[in-house]
Amino acid sequence: MRVNLFGCFRKRRNPETEPLLGEAGPSRTQNEQTQANNGMAEIGMSQAALVEPRGEGGRKLPQYIAALTATLGALAAGSMLGWSSPVIFKITQANSTDYDFDVSQSQGDWVSSLINLGAAAVCFPIGLIMDALGRKKTMLCLVAPFTLGWLLITFATNVGMLMAGRIITGIAGGAFCVTAPAYTSEIAQDSIRGTLGSYFQLMITVGILFSYVVGSYTTVFVFNILCTIIPIIFGIVFFFMPESPNFLVVKGRNDEAKDALIRLRGRNYDVDSELDTLINKAEEAKNNPVSFLSAITKKTALKAILICYALMLFQQLSGINAVIFNTSAIFASAGAAIPSAIATIIIGVIQVVATFVSSLVVDKLGRRVLLLFSALVMCVCSTALGVFFFMQGVHGPESSIVQSMSWLPLLSLSLFIIAFSLGFGPIPWMMAGELCLIDIKAFVGSTAGTLNWLLSFTVTSTFNSLNKSIGQGQVFWMFAGIMLVGFLFIFFVIPETKGKSVDEIQIMLGAEPQTQSNTNTTKK
Repeated sequence: MRVNLFGCFRKRRNPETEPLLGEAGPSRTQNEQTQANNGMAEIGMSQAALVEPRGEGGRKLPQYIAALTATLGALAAGSMLGWSSPVIFKITQANSTDYDFDVSQSQGDWVSSLINLGAAAVCFPIGLIMDALGRKKTMLCLVAPFTLGWLLITFATNVGMLMAGRIITGIAGGAFCVTAPAYTSEIAQDSIRGTLGSYFQLMITVGILFSYVVGSYTTVFVFNILCTIIPIIFGIVFFFMPESPNFLVVKGRNDEAKDALIRLRGRNYDVDSELDTLINKAEEAKNNPVSFLSAITKKTALKAILICYALMLFQQLSGINAVIFNTSAIFASAGAAIPSAIATIIIGVIQVVATFVSSLVVDKLGRRVLLLFSALVMCVCSTALGVFFFMQGVHGPESSIVQSMSWLPLLSLSLFIIAFSLGFGPIPWMMAGELCLIDIKAFVGSTAGTLNWLLSFTVTSTFNSLNKSIGQGQVFWMFAGIMLVGFLFIFFVIPETKGKSVDEIQIMLGAEPQTQSNTNTTKK
């Protein structure tokens, strides 16, 4: 999946059991299929589902509706992520009346970051649950914990209830970050798969912006109630959407899969051809199991894992979640001329726009170029923020030199968010899917997702403590140093995968070149 800029894991499509759904033309003969599979056997999987020519037909509107409905879960997850910025700042004030109990700054740090632990804990089991119950039923079941978590947050009578609510919403939000992208990718045809897939990341940022706007200009109680309503609306609307045809075929429910395809493609589409392809791929996967141990210990797999984990490490240690979760506090402590609530909303708008732009340019400029640009700009912006807060600590917030620099936090954070949204936000998850073969994608994706959420928890829970212990300026300089190391790692280690075939990417990772021409392999 695309993963939001806060580290959500997306389950990758398995070409063996979850083929692309855009085939409307004539099916291939058995000899042609066998020849294609044998020609690519050396890379440990059949890539026929990825590279065979296919026609497009059928209606697209039902697919857009189903995908947009599924991304209402992303809106709920985004509101969960953005909740901390306006709320924690309010409830940790000495004169706060939003709750009937006091919340210290250290307790606020825990309340803010506990969603990461909940999300990290669910990364592994949600894949098993989703494969057992189905994508649709799993997402509908997530409405209950999401609602329960928000109710605990809304009617909390002590800090413990507040923390419990955040953990539960973190579990539900993290699970949505796995199930919704998987559902979207499985219902979409080739020609609109990328567009529909980008909606999830976009709706995450819309949910964060919703939190910034509504959370800043309403009471905490009203804001919590509105956040509670979002997953309920999702459950009501998504109830009427079809199940993933891929899942239904794997479970042997072929008649239901046909009905789902008719609902998604229309009655004038060649549903039987696509259904036959799904059935053949499911049977092929059962008859040709791949040894996980041999797949995970190959040289190419180890290098791919190193790159995937390193990108997750740099993504979170860039300080992005510390910046997002504490935007209001950063602007308030900077004494910026623009009110912190307005500045936060501006950051949210920039995030939405930049994420949308990223979905348009990533296949034109390339992954490596955008990652290098992202790392360099984020390094410069973190350095600038460090200079501002260092000067504030030395000369005082009321000094003329600091007052003359009051514009710097908004500019630096805006450029930081733009750079992150263009590169380090979406691309690490995309690279994981392109570098890893299908037999290790699920393992790498789930472990990378867990690592990402745990790193996010570490950064957000220690950000304010580090500010006090070593200074706010020094913390941003630390983030800048990490991004400098990330820039060098990208420059010397990470290959460019734009326009590369599966075989070419594996060769770039160290595999031996194929001796026969791969005439069936197309460019990504």
